[in-house]
Amino acid sequence: MKPIIYQLFLRTFTNYNPTRKRNGSREENGCGKFKDFTVKALKAIYDLGATHIWFTGVIRHATAEYNTPSITKGKAGSPYAITDYYDVDPDLAVDTAKRMEEFEQLISRTHKAGLQVIIDFVPNHVSREYKSICKPKNVKDLGQTDHPEWAFSPLNNFYYLPGEKFAPQFAMEDYEEFPAKVTGNDCFSAHPTKDDWYETVKLNYGVHYLGGREKQFNPIPDTWKKMQDILRFWASKGVDAFRVDMAEMVPVEFWSWVIPFIHKHFPRVQFIAECYNPQLYHPYLEAGFDYLYDKVGMYEYLRGVTSKNWPAEGITNQWQAVEDIRERMLYFLENHDEQRLASGFYCGRGMCAEPAMIVAATLGTNPVMVYAGQELGETGMDCEGFSGMDGRSSIFDYWGIKSLQAWTNNGKFDGKLLNDEQKALRAFYQKLLTTARENIAIQQGKMFDLEYAQGEGFNRHEQYAYLRKQDNELLLIVLNFDDRKVDLKVNIPQAALDYLKQEPIKDGSAVDLLTDAKYKNFAFSVEEPVRISLEPWKGIILSIKDGKKRKR
Repeated sequence: MKPIIYQLFLRTFTNYNPTRKRNGSREENGCGKFKDFTVKALKAIYDLGATHIWFTGVIRHATAEYNTPSITKGKAGSPYAITDYYDVDPDLAVDTAKRMEEFEQLISRTHKAGLQVIIDFVPNHVSREYKSICKPKNVKDLGQTDHPEWAFSPLNNFYYLPGEKFAPQFAMEDYEEFPAKVTGNDCFSAHPTKDDWYETVKLNYGVHYLGGREKQFNPIPDTWKKMQDILRFWASKGVDAFRVDMAEMVPVEFWSWVIPFIHKHFPRVQFIAECYNPQLYHPYLEAGFDYLYDKVGMYEYLRGVTSKNWPAEGITNQWQAVEDIRERMLYFLENHDEQRLASGFYCGRGMCAEPAMIVAATLGTNPVMVYAGQELGETGMDCEGFSGMDGRSSIFDYWGIKSLQAWTNNGKFDGKLLNDEQKALRAFYQKLLTTARENIAIQQGKMFDLEYAQGEGFNRHEQYAYLRKQDNELLLIVLNFDDRKVDLKVNIPQAALDYLKQEPIKDGSAVDLLTDAKYKNFAFSVEEPVRISLEPWKGIILSIKDGKKRKR
C-alpha cells in the first residue's frame, strides 16, 4: 500500500472559533478537541484519499497556562517541548480528567474509518520543565536519578553545565535553573539565544559530545531504556506509526536497538524519520526506519521549480540521487515547519503547485503527505502572536485557520463555506490522492522517466513527463510548470517499451484520471509522438488502453 498521509494540527484543525486575537488565550481564540473528530470528519479525510492521519501535537507539552511563560513559545506552546511523555495535551480534551480516554476513543474511531494513526515521537529533547505526572508507578522520571555535578555520564538523562546558571541572552526573570542543562539543539552553553531551542533540554543517549563524541553504549544508557518504555506505551494504545522528530540527532545505534524491540511486540508499527542529512539515509534505514523525509532533495527542488524557475528536467536528478531507496522517501510540499504553498513566500496561489503535487503523489510507490489546509490553498499569512506573518500556520498560538473553518463549517465537514477556487483545488486533491491510493500502476508499478527523450515541441525547462506501468495499467503523466498554455509532442522511446514490456498501441483510448476527459483513436508508439495540450500549471494522468482485441 502506498501511504497517503494527511497531517493535521489538532489544536487548529477543528477550532471553529472565528475570533483571531493576536496572542489570544485558549478561551479567547478557541482550541480544537479530540471529540471534534467525529465519524463524519474522519470519513471526509478518508474520502480525500488518505490512508493515514498524522495527529500532530498529541503528547503533553509546555503551555503558558501550566508552565513558566518565559520558557514557553507562545501561549499555546511548542508541541515539541514535551512535559510528560505519558500524557496527552489537556487542551485537546473536553473533560481533562478523561483526556487519555478521549484520545483512545479517537484512535478507535480513526481505525473504524479505515485510517491509520501516526503521532509524533520527540526523542532528542524535552521541555526544560519536564515532569511526568502520568508515568507508570514502576517508571522513574527523566533526570530523577541524575548527577547534575557531572557534565556527562551515560547514567544521566541530561547533559549539564556544572557551576553555571542558566542565563539566556534575553530577559528571563521568572525561571531559574542551576546547574544549567544543555539546550535541545546541541547548544552546550548556559547562554542560548532566541534562535536556539531555548525552551528545551537535550536528552543524553550516551554520546560524549565535548569528549570527541565518544560513544558510551555499554552498558545500555539509562535514557535508551526510558525511551523504549515510552514507545511501547504508545504502541500499546493502538498507534500505527511514529513520525520521529529530528531522528538524526539521536545516535543510530539507539534506533538499531529499539526499533527491533518494538517490532517484536508490535510488528506492524512503522517509523518515519525526520532526517535531513543524506549521508545518514542508509544507516537510519538499516537501523529499522521505514521511511525518511525527502526534504533536502525532492521537496527543495519542487519548490524551486514552482517558485524560482528552476528547470523541470532537474527533477530527474532528485529521484536518481536516491534511486536505490526511493520507495522509502516521503514526498511532501508542505508540513508544519514549511511555508504554505499559497503564501507570499512561496508561489502565492495553491493551484500553481498542482504539477508539483502530481509529481509528489505519482512519481513512485513511496509515501506522499499533505498538510491540512494545503488542499484549500491556505496562505498561512496571519500574524498569530509568537508566530509572526511568516507564511506558516502557527504551532505556538491558539488560532482559527480561515480556510479550514470554511471547510469544516462548524462540524458539518461539507465545505459549503469555501469559495469557488478553494472548491476546485480541493476537488483536484481529492482526484489526485484517491487515484494515488487506488491505481495499481501508482501503487506498485514501474516508472520510466521520459524527460531525456524529448526534443522539439517539448520544453524541458517547463515540462516534465514519465510513465507508470503495472499489469495492464499504463499511465502517461505530463506536467506543465509554465504560466502559458502549451501544445506538446511527447516522444516515447523504444527503451520505454522494452523496460515496461509494453506493446505499441495503434488504435487505443485514454482517459485523464484527473478530469475524466476521454481520448479516442489514441496512439502510443515510437513512430509518432503523443500530442497533448496543457493549461498553465496543470498536469494530466492518462490511463491508456489498447482498443484492439488480441488474438488468442
